[in-house]
Amino acid sequence: MRIFVDEAGMEWDEAWEITRRSVAYTNHTVLAEALERWPQHLVADLLPRVWQIIQEIARRWQQRVDEFYHDGTKTAAMAILWDGEVRMANLCIAGGIAVNGVSALHSQILREDVFRDAYGMEPQKFKNVTNGIDHRRWLSEINPRLDSLIQELTGGPEYLLSPLVLRKLDNFADDDSVLDRLAAIKRANKEEFSNHARRKRGLKLNPDAIFDVQVKRLHEYKRQLLNVLHIITLYQRLQDDPNAITHPHIFLFGAKAAPGYAVAKRIIRLINSLADQIDHDPVCNDKLKVVFLENYRVSLAERLMPASEVSQQISTAGKEASGTGNMKFMMNGALTIGTLDGANVEMHEVLGDENMFLFGLRAEEVERIKREGYVSQRIYHQDPALHRCLDALRSGFRDGVSYDDLYQRLLFGAGGSPADEYLLLADYGAYCDAERRMAEAYKDTRHWNRMSLHNIARSGIFAADRAVAEYADHIWNVPHR
Repeated sequence: MRIFVDEAGMEWDEAWEITRRSVAYTNHTVLAEALERWPQHLVADLLPRVWQIIQEIARRWQQRVDEFYHDGTKTAAMAILWDGEVRMANLCIAGGIAVNGVSALHSQILREDVFRDAYGMEPQKFKNVTNGIDHRRWLSEINPRLDSLIQELTGGPEYLLSPLVLRKLDNFADDDSVLDRLAAIKRANKEEFSNHARRKRGLKLNPDAIFDVQVKRLHEYKRQLLNVLHIITLYQRLQDDPNAITHPHIFLFGAKAAPGYAVAKRIIRLINSLADQIDHDPVCNDKLKVVFLENYRVSLAERLMPASEVSQQISTAGKEASGTGNMKFMMNGALTIGTLDGANVEMHEVLGDENMFLFGLRAEEVERIKREGYVSQRIYHQDPALHRCLDALRSGFRDGVSYDDLYQRLLFGAGGSPADEYLLLADYGAYCDAERRMAEAYKDTRHWNRMSLHNIARSGIFAADRAVAEYADHIWNVPHR
């Protein structure tokens, strides 16, 4: 707008029409802290001419809202400038030709909740484009053994340009020789990752164990802590009965935390405390292991994902916009333990209950429970296993560190946050059951490999090629091949 008005000499309306038609807004999260709000004085001081233009955009937008709704509360919610702040998300909505979320559920939440009033005024702007990943990078390049098998079974490299060709793999679900080869590929990838972990990190990983993986940003809504609570419960069961785990089980974590996110860093320390406790307990020898992979990054993910067998996608329903790790794991044959959140919803649509391990509250149930008044202490007192697990946080482990702060946070709240804000305790029982179902399914090798094959076969819709084509069709209206 500045260039068009100040340098090209355009009238406002002509400049605004060109600008608006050149800009679209993809929202990537419903978290309030990510919908940026900047102090007006900061923008005015640093960018005085841009500030003038924002003021005019805001004035015209607010006038439109007033004329449409005649409701002061809606005007306040949709305003670009309000209470001394520049609301960047509202500026994006006002200034763009389209608004889209990055999964079907996420886009629904934007329409019905986060941007409900804007949707009511301009419903035609709101669209969905589910995220995608580059299958050439995240399958063919990082998993050459699997790539070779796919090309052999589907008749060549066509899937690299037409990812839906992967669906042909479903035809081999009852072919024992194919399932055996798929198992051999996964085993070779696990051995390769184990050797890498030993060389680079001094880790000893048993490639015969279940590789159960949760790698993503460390955030409370992604619920790494729920995973940890289940592991503590498994550990306590082993103390009671050394035969409680019949197949070796390795839990692998990878995560980075924002520099100022103290709770996230405490959870990382807890994972390492628990790993140390288990490593020094002979009862757990070759039955249970926890590993925190430091400095998690793309190059490590490229080694880990082909070796992974279980993908943890356990965010509180309604909080994860989409996820792309879930797609990468699926494409490499890992089976998902997950909530119906983000793109897990669309994964479930193509996989069904029989090819993933769903658990937990749905997004609408989460909202209902919060409205009715959620009391995490009730669950704590009603579930003996959970009670014992949380008490272990207070007493700590062999390194002498107590995690009473996390205990307090789950049962009583802290720092202005409500108790168990992300409903870990509400989903704890269902999550433990999902892990149990997964471990049972793992015992039937043929069945497990068939599920894995179906995951690979039906992952083509999550390729970036499809997402880019949808942006071209539904957002930009441009021709493409």
